[in-house]
Amino acid sequence: MTEKGSAKILIRYCPRCKWLPRACWMSQELLSTFSKELREVALAPEHEVAGLFQIELGDTLIWCRKRDGGFPQIKELKQRVRNLVCPDRDLGHLDDPKTDSG
Repeated sequence: MTEKGSAKILIRYCPRCKWLPRACWMSQELLSTFSKELREVALAPEHEVAGLFQIELGDTLIWCRKRDGGFPQIKELKQRVRNLVCPDRDLGHLDDPKTDSG
């Protein structure tokens, strides 16, 4: 668990694949949900690695498109971030196993 308001998330994306809008949307969703827990969400275009889409919290790789088989559903991404920055927090309907979308 991180200190309140100290977590920094980095979203690395491939600009050649036109993934900036997806990265922006995910950063907006994370900042909206975790406004007290996150200090920042940074976007980093990765020109050296084609097809890269990764979400990191410090040294922890939260999501990797290649490792995890595509892009995260926002529900799963928020749950993974929550588990790292505020594991006791209830995400309401996102924690309901019957909810498939978030």
